[in-house]
Amino acid sequence: MGALEKIAEIEREMARTQKNKATEYHLGLLKGKIARLRAELLEVKSSGPKGEGFDVKRSGDARVALIGFPSVGKSTLLSTMTETESAVSSVDFTTLAATPGRWEYNGAIIQLLDLPGILEGASQGIGRGKQVVSTARTADLIVMMLDATKSHLQRPLLEKELETVGIRLNKPPPNIYFKVKTGGGISYNAIAKQSVLNEKFVYNLLHQYRIFNAEVLVREDVTIDDFIDVVVGGRIHLPCLYVYNKIDAITIEEIDKIAREDHTVVVSIEKDLNMDTLKHTIWEYLNLLRVYTKRHGEFPDFSEGLILRTGAT
Repeated sequence: MGALEKIAEIEREMARTQKNKATEYHLGLLKGKIARLRAELLEVKSSGPKGEGFDVKRSGDARVALIGFPSVGKSTLLSTMTETESAVSSVDFTTLAATPGRWEYNGAIIQLLDLPGILEGASQGIGRGKQVVSTARTADLIVMMLDATKSHLQRPLLEKELETVGIRLNKPPPNIYFKVKTGGGISYNAIAKQSVLNEKFVYNLLHQYRIFNAEVLVREDVTIDDFIDVVVGGRIHLPCLYVYNKIDAITIEEIDKIAREDHTVVVSIEKDLNMDTLKHTIWEYLNLLRVYTKRHGEFPDFSEGLILRTGAT
C-alpha cells in the first residue's frame, strides 16, 4: 500500500471517529501518522529533475506569489501591476509556468510571481500542482486570488492544499522548544497551562516517530497540530492576503460581506476598482520599511532610501 492510500485510509478512520474529549488523544496520533506520511511524499531527492518553468531566480526586496484556481485574474493582475505581459485568457490553464514580474512601490522592488492555476488535489501532484505549491513556499507573501462570483468554498480548498505541503497562513510559529538528543530519555515541561496537549501524547507521538531522547519545552497553550508541526519540521509560516476579484459582477451587499472577512481585499482588476488599496495592503503585509540615511552635520538624503524588514537592525 502506497503513502497516498495509507493517508486515505487514516482519513477515513478519522471521519468515522466521533470527535469528543475522549477521542482527542486517538485522533491526535492519527494526525501524527498523516503528517509523517505527507512529509515522506514531499521529500525531494537532490538527484530528481526540477519542475520545468518553476525555477525562477529570486530578485528584488521581496517576493509575492499569486496563487489560485484557473481564470481568477492572476495573470491580469501581474500585467496590470508590472510591465510583464503574462498570457491572459478566459480559457483555463493559459499560464503553464511561473511568470515573474517587477513591481516598484514606495522605492522597493517587489517580485510578483504568477503561478499556474491549481486544482483540488494539487498537493498530491494533480495538474502540476505540487510544483506550484512548492514554489509558493519561497515567497514572502501569498496573495490568494479568488473569484467573487464563484463558490466561497474555493478559499478553504486552497488553504487545505497549502496546509498539506506545510504552509501555514497568517499564523505565527508555535512557541515550543524541541531538540532531539542522544540520551537521557524524553524531558517534557510546559510552563503554560495546556488545554489539549499532555505528557502522555507527547511521549507516544515521539515514539511513533522513533524519537526516544528529546527535550520539549512548551511556552504557550498549543494544539496537537502545533506540536506535530514542530516535530515534523519543514513548516513555513507566511502572511496571506485574500484578494476577491470581479466585484463588479456581484451586489454591493455581497461585496460588503466579503470585505469584512479577515485579511481580505476586494477588487475588480478589469474595472480598476480598489486597486490602490490592494497595493498599499500588499506593502503593509510585507512589513517593509523605507529608511533614509543621514551623515553627521548634513541634512537627510531623501533621494534614495534603504528597504528593510520591520524589526531589522
